[in-house]
Amino acid sequence: MIWVTRQRPKIDRIACPWLIRRFIDPQAQILFVPIDEVVPKAAELGGTPFDIPGVEFSHSGQECTFDYFLKKYQLNDPALQAMAPIIRGADTDNHALAEQAAGLWAISAGLAYNIDDDQALLAQGTVIYDALYSWAAHLQHQKHTQHPEEQLLLQIYNTYLNTQKDRKTAPPPWADELRNLIQDHLDTNLSLSLSAVASSLQVNPTYLSRAFAQYFDNLTFGDYIRKLRIEKAIQLLETSKHSLSEIAYLTGFSDQSHFTRIFKKLMGENPSDYRKKKRKR
Repeated sequence: MIWVTRQRPKIDRIACPWLIRRFIDPQAQILFVPIDEVVPKAAELGGTPFDIPGVEFSHSGQECTFDYFLKKYQLNDPALQAMAPIIRGADTDNHALAEQAAGLWAISAGLAYNIDDDQALLAQGTVIYDALYSWAAHLQHQKHTQHPEEQLLLQIYNTYLNTQKDRKTAPPPWADELRNLIQDHLDTNLSLSLSAVASSLQVNPTYLSRAFAQYFDNLTFGDYIRKLRIEKAIQLLETSKHSLSEIAYLTGFSDQSHFTRIFKKLMGENPSDYRKKKRKR
């Protein structure tokens, strides 16, 4: 079978072809083409497009295309299930999903940087995902250090790290700058991404993703932004006559349904019900 996706793959578009060939169709032919040619080329060749908007095999909500393949073909292999959050975290820049996600992103980005030919990139990426699968199937609980003296040194080191975590340290300069940057963007209703913030602050995005929660209420970047938007929405619900769709726009949500879904998730009730209760009081 022919599978068609957009060119210059990094993570999901390497992981999915690997999954297809290893668990779905060993003889699968994978084509990489410009994004506007994916659907026409698939139709021309009788193939299946994947990992672009508007097709069946694509991202859905917080999940990536690799997740959809697992569900579609009912691939319940525990090793594949262990790989899924690593791939999702690397592909969506949400490295908090799995501690291996940042490493997978770094390796994938470096591989794509070094190799210009997409088929050659897929061949090298297949080796990486074969290795990741072997780790997930057989080596998850194996430590790199095997000798007792190495384990003892690690225990001492980890004890030291834990004591350091308990000490209150002043936030780095970028944390205060970031807090102001986020507030400015919320006040002007502009979108804000982790990569854009990292570039503005001249901070490595992987480091920022890992360190963010330490200085921002133990929340990931995305969760913190949503929390502030909901807080702003609550203020508008209580003090203004704006409609829910207007409040959704003013707080940076894509539409009213998205706003309602996030509000209910965080507050336990719909924004309309929340406003009614406040007005009754």
